[in-house]
Amino acid sequence: MKHLSAACIVALLTLTACSTGSGSDPGEKTTLTVFAAASLTEVFDDVAEEFNKTEPNVEVTFSFAGSSDLVSQISEGAPADVIATADESTMNTLNGDDLLAGAPQIFASNTLTLAVPKANPGNIASSNDFTGKDLVVCAPQVPCGAATEKWAQRNDVALDPVSEENSVTDVLGKVSAGQADAGIVYVTDVARGNGDVEQVALDGADKVINKYPAATVGSSVNQEAADEFVSFLKSDKAVGLFDAAGFSTP
Repeated sequence: MKHLSAACIVALLTLTACSTGSGSDPGEKTTLTVFAAASLTEVFDDVAEEFNKTEPNVEVTFSFAGSSDLVSQISEGAPADVIATADESTMNTLNGDDLLAGAPQIFASNTLTLAVPKANPGNIASSNDFTGKDLVVCAPQVPCGAATEKWAQRNDVALDPVSEENSVTDVLGKVSAGQADAGIVYVTDVARGNGDVEQVALDGADKVINKYPAATVGSSVNQEAADEFVSFLKSDKAVGLFDAAGFSTP
């Protein structure tokens, strides 16, 4: 009986070894790399958490930066599966170069506002108070900077910033640290400022709205999962998260 048990064990081990060596592990995770505009940092973390509930075998990792920097990285061959920018014109650079797998999808929009340090030590109530104050804005090549220039031209406002930053989070950081009297950011940035900044409305800012598109990158090796993530950005669950974060949604 003992000899027979040993033979069965050997046969069972052999069968197990054969089955393990064939096919892929159904529990194997796919890692999805998403390049996203800096203004999406907090809300995209929440979106990824909800997406993972519907796609438990897909792990989403992010690279957040200014949209123009992300586009440059992808143009130079950086590996990414999804790109989400803070305006359409930046995304169009990739689309025009045939670097996307499909048409970009608009999933949210954002509006400019003024961020000032707590208690507003510069006493800034509107753009009329910029003269002689330390104003920080986004660089022109960044979507928030392009929108700022467009807003200034529409409202005949002369901008004389002390610095131009490569992402809206850098602008918010300088204002939060008290290194500037004011910064032009998105309304969502003030909302995620954890009380370190206060909001001052920009007259006419509602006429300069940035729409946020997302698309699957053409060189992605995970295009099916990437397409699913892009589609999820327009789901009811994601829309609820964007609305809660202060974004407008289609």
